[in-house]
Amino acid sequence: MKRIVVLGFLFFLSSCQNKEVLLSQANETVVADVKDHSPIYFFFKTEEKDTLVDVNRNNSISSTNWLFNIDKRLPLRKVILEIKKLQTKKAASMHKSETSENYFAYTDTVKKTMAFLPFTKIHYKLEKPDFNIVYFHLDRNDLVHYNEMVFSKNQLQEFIDKLAAHTRIYFSFDKGMSFGKYIEYKFFIKTLEVKQKSVSINANREYIY
Repeated sequence: MKRIVVLGFLFFLSSCQNKEVLLSQANETVVADVKDHSPIYFFFKTEEKDTLVDVNRNNSISSTNWLFNIDKRLPLRKVILEIKKLQTKKAASMHKSETSENYFAYTDTVKKTMAFLPFTKIHYKLEKPDFNIVYFHLDRNDLVHYNEMVFSKNQLQEFIDKLAAHTRIYFSFDKGMSFGKYIEYKFFIKTLEVKQKSVSINANREYIY
């Protein structure tokens, strides 16, 4: 039987051979506990010079909430590809529950506990947004690309404050960034404020390219 233990910030799946998942980190808890869940593990694996996603979903039950324990070192695009495959399989299952949710597991560095970030409603698109969409592209170096400009992510709030009325904002992410960096950005985006009533952020669609 497999068993899970948390040792500091290192997450282990114990079986006949130990494997480890280095979870992403944040300094807050979004969801503290998830009932009726199945764990899914994305292990970091290298083969020659290539980084591979080693997925273990042996204990996943389509009618339950899914907890994605993803190694923070994995490339974002490869992670999202695997997530989309699993979401498709779950949606096609005759045993699926319409109320089940998907969560990313991470470590709360303040409480020193595991926590969970829901992402059920996010639709991932592995492409560049259309030209008529207002979006900010976040790269792996904490820089934001907007139209022809490049600036620090710490300046993003200023740009949002200056957006024209009736603007809907989208975010895209550098496909080569680590999954850990992606989670870091997710918590950064939560801190952004939209002060104009006619401006909004679409949090249910993200672009990876």
